[in-house]
Amino acid sequence: MFSITILILIITCVISFTAFSNQKVLDDLIFYPPAITQRNQWYRFVTNGFIHADITHLAFNMLSFYLFGEAVEKEFNYHFAEKGKMMFLLMYATGIIVCLIPTYLKNRNNYHYRSLGASGAVSAVVFAGIFLFPSIKIGLFILPPIIPGFVFGPLYLVLSVYMAKRGGDNINHSAHFWGAIWGIVFVMLSFGLLTDFNPVTNFIEGVKTYYFR
Repeated sequence: MFSITILILIITCVISFTAFSNQKVLDDLIFYPPAITQRNQWYRFVTNGFIHADITHLAFNMLSFYLFGEAVEKEFNYHFAEKGKMMFLLMYATGIIVCLIPTYLKNRNNYHYRSLGASGAVSAVVFAGIFLFPSIKIGLFILPPIIPGFVFGPLYLVLSVYMAKRGGDNINHSAHFWGAIWGIVFVMLSFGLLTDFNPVTNFIEGVKTYYFR
């Protein structure tokens, strides 16, 4: 049986490849704030996460998602038991939506704005992984996986804020930032309310172990 990670990856690739050669599919699914504001097409909050600008965009997102998704999903399955897959899917699905709320509020009547891609949801999964496994090694651009997650995380967030303010590169850095924050918040709330596992304590102990092992 496929993991939720693999299932999401397959569905995203199929829909993305379909949209590459079908402009109507792309237009119908893309995040377009005025269509939401004026035509109540709220589904665009979700469907935009299953289409991508090009193969490179798709490959980068799905590779990042796969590398972290499998480990995070297994951790969810361990702590939530039979509800693990559902909780993991819930985090991903809500990540697609939550990461775009600030973008929507800013561009609700902006006829020139469009956004697409799973980056926000992927950021949620990546940062859930960093929060659960703080000492995990991560690469940064051209660097190999040598940076611990608890160092990479703040760097990524600061860079996302900076790039969002600078703008001009047609990348929704705001979605990356809020997706990442949502991944941490979701883990804190869900694990804190539904399990005996304390992710905050685990994170702190993971950082301590890294420095004092």
